[in-house]
Amino acid sequence: QVQLVESGGGLAQPGGSLRLSCAASGSIFSGNVVGWYRQPPGKQREWVAVILGGGTTNYADSVKGRFTISRDDTKNTVYLQMSSLKPEDTAVYFCRLTVGLYSYWGQGTQVTVSS
Repeated sequence: QVQLVESGGGLAQPGGSLRLSCAASGSIFSGNVVGWYRQPPGKQREWVAVILGGGTTNYADSVKGRFTISRDDTKNTVYLQMSSLKPEDTAVYFCRLTVGLYSYWGQGTQVTVSS
């Protein structure tokens, strides 16, 4: 069974940085699509970034230039480096793995940006 575990969330000041990790239970990221999503308080979940099987990346306009998604297949981990954080980045962050017609989600990690 596929298991995804996010970590790295916490409290950051505006302008600060955090790096989120999404670790998989096996060698399942390689060649597949992995995305990061977030759900701000009281709002719907929204897409943040994606990395395709070949390594191509794409970002939501709201985070472009500030966030970077990357993967390390040797560690079965996908990262989201977040810089220049803003209060509006406050949310629970989730990773999602898509394998064919199936999607798998992690449990989420809280990110709070506040002074």
